Amino acid sequence: MQRASRLKRELQMLSTEPPPGITCWQTEERIDDLRAQIVGGSDTPYEGGLFSLEIKVPERYPFEPPTIRFLTPIYHPNIDSSGRICHDALKLPPKGAWKPSLNIPSVLTSIQLLMAEPNPDDPLMADISSEFKYNKQLFMEKARKWTQEHAVQKNTGVVEGNKENNPDQKALNRKREAQQEGEESAKRSCV
Repeated sequence: MQRASRLKRELQMLSTEPPPGITCWQTEERIDDLRAQIVGGSDTPYEGGLFSLEIKVPERYPFEPPTIRFLTPIYHPNIDSSGRICHDALKLPPKGAWKPSLNIPSVLTSIQLLMAEPNPDDPLMADISSEFKYNKQLFMEKARKWTQEHAVQKNTGVVEGNKENNPDQKALNRKREAQQEGEESAKRSCV
């Protein structure tokens, strides 16, 4: 009961006073399955991109953090190929910093900040982290290229609704889920 009333308040807050560059909504009638979009920040390699995220709210929310992953591919040291995010606010203590006073708007804002300022010292993708630390120009070029390929909305003359419902996105999601199952056994230090 607490989860439902809390989520209702948070969704209301997200619709009336959304954080800049962030939108979030409920899918169908399921309050525990949300979608969000984050606009890539200016002066970052993600500028001009629109990144979709999936949010799964656990039964014990707000005492457990939501599970959030990127649906849009992103080249980032703290986000792996299946969209999982290495962020303290998404993990319970002692390894993480989640606390019931946090909420979905604040977590989405911190993910937006992580996009702008990666943490190469706690990577999920070691090779990208190394590139970020030692060859930042190459990292920036690759991140911009991925943003152009995956996150920039092409003007096709058709208004797109839920991007994750198009056939290409569904195929990509299935591919990610298969990768995620394979990667579960090879978790990195952050997860």
